[in-house]
Amino acid sequence: MLAIRNLSKTYANGVQALKNVTLDIPTGMFGLLGPNGAGKSTLMRTLATLQDADSGSAHLGELDLLHDKQAARATLGYLPQEFGVYPKEAAYTMLDHFAMLKGVVNAGERREVVEGLLKQVNLWDVRGHKLGGFSGGMRQRFGIAQALIGNPKLIIVDEPTAGLDPEERNRFLNLLAEIGEQVVVILSTHIVEDVTDLCPRMAIIARGEVKLAGEPHEAIASLDGRIWRKTIAKGALADYQQRMNVLSTRLVGGQTVIHVLADALPEAGFEGIAPDLEDVYFGQLRAAAPAALAA
Repeated sequence: MLAIRNLSKTYANGVQALKNVTLDIPTGMFGLLGPNGAGKSTLMRTLATLQDADSGSAHLGELDLLHDKQAARATLGYLPQEFGVYPKEAAYTMLDHFAMLKGVVNAGERREVVEGLLKQVNLWDVRGHKLGGFSGGMRQRFGIAQALIGNPKLIIVDEPTAGLDPEERNRFLNLLAEIGEQVVVILSTHIVEDVTDLCPRMAIIARGEVKLAGEPHEAIASLDGRIWRKTIAKGALADYQQRMNVLSTRLVGGQTVIHVLADALPEAGFEGIAPDLEDVYFGQLRAAAPAALAA
């Protein structure tokens, strides 16, 4: 169990990136949803010991992640949003180098670790290929391989599927799901589908604050009978946004489709639909910043 209590962080420019963040994250996949600038990466970097919090605590079992940084790094696997590789190095050579840096100094043990990880992430057949020739999904799978060195108990992945094609995304998410059966895996993303498909527990963060935490299906169930859909003229959108709680808009076949949150039929022409996690997500973001979202 990862227990985060009242974690706060304000940068030198005055931006308060985290505001008393408190979360309990059990073993398994945990989705952290939020828009760009919500504070997700700040939280991930703080847990990964790459920056200090102003106040608060984070414990993985008995381990104090924020103050016992050396021990924290030994039990942590981290795939940041921007994961750079040496393009002219082969996958095997680079992973062997990472294993050495992480303390696997015995050559035989290191060879066993590197070979096992390359097979686990399905990169064994291209182990001799240069990383610069890897696709986005292959690079992300290599990133997970380096994060798994040392059998970490906490794995953090920050926006891992952004830019991946559907096939690579599915392959990567399946890999994460397998890993998440044994350890705490935090999946930080703004892609709602990633959390819907993978995570039995989740939190939504906006403007540095946790707006909702729990199980996705419970959050979705809370909107039963309250989500309404209508196709409208594009020019009428501003009027609906002024009069109603419009959660989202989408262009479908050249026409604008809106989802509205209301306890009863908003007006003639709307149809009730089953809610999904996207409705929950946009509802929380709108509540956090209604003026900005209505603009």
